[in-house]
Amino acid sequence: MAHLKFLLLLLNAICLLTMPSVSTASHAAIVIDAESGAVLHELNATHAWYPASLTKLMTVYMTFDAVKSGRLQLSESMTASSHAARQPNSKLGLRTGEHITVKDAVLAIITRSANDASVVLAEHIGGSEENFAALMTEKAHALGMYNSQFMNATGLPHDLQVSTPRDMALLALKTLRNFPEHYHYFSAHSLNFRGSDLHAINKFTANYPGAEGMKTGFTCGSGFNLIGSAQQNGKRLIGVVMGGMTSQERYKLMMQKMDAGFAGNFSDPSRTVENMPTGSAGTPPYQLDCGNGASNSYAAANRVPVIASTRHRHVAAAPSRVKYVRSGRSRVGHNKVAVIKVPTKKTNNKLSYKSASSIKPRQVTPLPKHTVVASKSSRVITKPSAKLTIKPVVTKSKPALRTAKNN
Repeated sequence: MAHLKFLLLLLNAICLLTMPSVSTASHAAIVIDAESGAVLHELNATHAWYPASLTKLMTVYMTFDAVKSGRLQLSESMTASSHAARQPNSKLGLRTGEHITVKDAVLAIITRSANDASVVLAEHIGGSEENFAALMTEKAHALGMYNSQFMNATGLPHDLQVSTPRDMALLALKTLRNFPEHYHYFSAHSLNFRGSDLHAINKFTANYPGAEGMKTGFTCGSGFNLIGSAQQNGKRLIGVVMGGMTSQERYKLMMQKMDAGFAGNFSDPSRTVENMPTGSAGTPPYQLDCGNGASNSYAAANRVPVIASTRHRHVAAAPSRVKYVRSGRSRVGHNKVAVIKVPTKKTNNKLSYKSASSIKPRQVTPLPKHTVVASKSSRVITKPSAKLTIKPVVTKSKPALRTAKNN
């Protein structure tokens, strides 16, 4: 009898170990009416998620806030530090000591998701990226983003850098309402840097009728994220998708949800994004089979093959080529400092952009199939200073992993 009990316990343990991780969700999303803030659709919208480069929307918000208060000028010149120049892709490739204006850095973030431009702004406004991250978190909580915490200005992987779709939708809404004079920057489709034209990476802005832009994001932990805003027939919607399994999937999900919102297929509840109950956001899922947390991901649990690995860098199998993920470091800090002004200097690297208003609307076309690669993950050294309440997220089965190279 004792042997039988032992075998039953062993079998039970094996079953638990082979089950997919319960912390992995298919995706999370929310759609709101930008006029009233009414929540038209939500799926896991108050669960914790790694924001990836959606973080940069908060960096831009902080920049606009500093401009509005008179602490910063859009024409002001900033100098890239060695820390900024060392940032991994996506980036402009700023060199240590190189100058860039505030306006150009904002456009580089919106169109190219430039990590180096984000850090230049963070250091210029906050004195250091760590101090700026503390200011970001303070501002987020003041806006009502109670389940968001920021540890850097870029969205590069950090275990404590978390948000929720609801918080990100609220941030997009506050950006629109508080800085309408700067909202047009989000519709930029291209920029010129060092004499070369660089096209924006956001395919939602380029392909969806009435799209006004916003921000993409990707890390192995977050999956493929997207904040989108669009206006049709006088109605403006804001949508957030977090955790797409491929770049194409996040765009498809966003377009489907926007179509349903504009068609009135979603209900119109009385609650708004501002009065949604938040409570405990739980622990974020780790979406993709790459990066440091690959062993916890859905793909790993479902035996998606890994064909390359070197010192904390894991790359998922792809149909054609594989791109190795660059390593990087996140530094942690919590002290706050006063705003530091840097003397204005002229720069030879002027950026220019084309507004969506100058481009004729076009019909939605099927998105191209991208070469499947895994990228933009980095090894992270963390110093946890706070603990998050753990609340498992119920999962649904999902298709096998595919990743793409867009941020």
